[in-house]
Amino acid sequence: MGWSVNDTLFMAVKNMLDWVNVLFILYMIGYSTFLFLAVVIGSSELYKKRQQEKLKNTLLQDYYIPISIVVPGYNEEVTVVETVRSLLALEYKLYEIIVVDDGSKDATSQKLIEAFHMHPIRRPIHRKIPCQPAEFIYETTAQKVPLTLIRKKNGGKADALNMGINACRYPYFICMDADSVLQYDSLSKIVRPILEQENVVAVGGVIRSCNGATLERGRVVDYHLPNNILACMQVLEYDRSFLASRILFDKFNGSLIISGAFGLFKKDVVIAAGGYDHSTMGEDMELVVKLHEYCVTNDMPYAIKYATDAICWTQVPERFRDLRKQRKRWHLGLFQSMWKHRVMLANPKFGPVSFISYFYFLIYELLSPFIEIFGVITMILAFTVDLINVPFMVLFFLIYALYNCVLTLTAFFARIQTIDLKITFMDVVKAVLLCFFEVCILRFFMAFVRATAFIGYKKKKLNWGRIERQKINIK
Repeated sequence: MGWSVNDTLFMAVKNMLDWVNVLFILYMIGYSTFLFLAVVIGSSELYKKRQQEKLKNTLLQDYYIPISIVVPGYNEEVTVVETVRSLLALEYKLYEIIVVDDGSKDATSQKLIEAFHMHPIRRPIHRKIPCQPAEFIYETTAQKVPLTLIRKKNGGKADALNMGINACRYPYFICMDADSVLQYDSLSKIVRPILEQENVVAVGGVIRSCNGATLERGRVVDYHLPNNILACMQVLEYDRSFLASRILFDKFNGSLIISGAFGLFKKDVVIAAGGYDHSTMGEDMELVVKLHEYCVTNDMPYAIKYATDAICWTQVPERFRDLRKQRKRWHLGLFQSMWKHRVMLANPKFGPVSFISYFYFLIYELLSPFIEIFGVITMILAFTVDLINVPFMVLFFLIYALYNCVLTLTAFFARIQTIDLKITFMDVVKAVLLCFFEVCILRFFMAFVRATAFIGYKKKKLNWGRIERQKINIK
């Protein structure tokens, strides 16, 4: 009995769906394997560092590297004064604070001037990196460390950061957001890799959510998971992300991103590489990838490190609308950075950075939303035409979800324990319950958001990507 055209078409579709389903399962197994290795290595690193801290010689505490802290801001009148006050309370000797107001339309500059009794000065700024000109400069030396306010013509976050770099007095600078608070010992911990190892050009810190936390002079005096469910799930997501890939990539100098909320850089190398790029939405990642390319291309020995105990507390969005805008911007920035530096793809000259880091970000970050959505749609189609083993797939997804929940909770509790935070029994229950929703619901919602980030995309070089700000809970 011969095959009909319909039978042939049916078999072709069946074979295609089978292959797609197999590839999707392999993709999920690959991601889970990577996550397992990353969380295990990350957790062990945290506990090892914790033990070393208890036994560590205090010699390094007597050495200080001069640091300039650059705080770019646009319409940050709600949080900027509290942020600066927290910076003035840091337990560190040699640093300065430079706030760059990128042409705000609110009272950002006025709030700072009044709060810290600043006075206008005439100070020439050598613009080694191109940026928009300054409109006025205020300063005060009546505080613990020099505090400078530069009001400039609007040019975007990257432009504001470049202005801050140009104004820096010291050889290393830290960039951070105006809605963030550094922990009291963050500076002494983020400079430690520079004291311990030569040729370090950048160090990334840890970003943790301050939603639900109360801080006093840079110390957490009360901590609980946020009441907002969306913010609570992001706490779990952040802890897994910063514990996992960042620590693992740090083992082979493979970090491709340092969060714009807290990163330390060597000024002369950043200037030589061209500073922050105005044309990308992910200026923080683009700078790190650029530093890799610049140093390798110029045969310059270098290291980009990650400080697991240097903590910056920042706000996370509590509304879906704000979270959607943030993640779309991040994904577009990721695409722009990887496309601009595509020379690093499968290039032996860049070693593990090319064959591990770049491929990871390409497959499991940039392409992941498209792979996951396509995989789910394919499984639904296979189910509708009765071409899938339903019990097997249900069991597979339940095991996958449980597996990821265990790893997420491992990362969360490892971070809580190693930085001496105390949480209530209700917080434990909340974390256990919400981790399932974070893995199974928020992740796929974010996949859809990231996959649609390119729809209607137009370059907006001066767009700061605004989200709603609230006052940070500082005593």
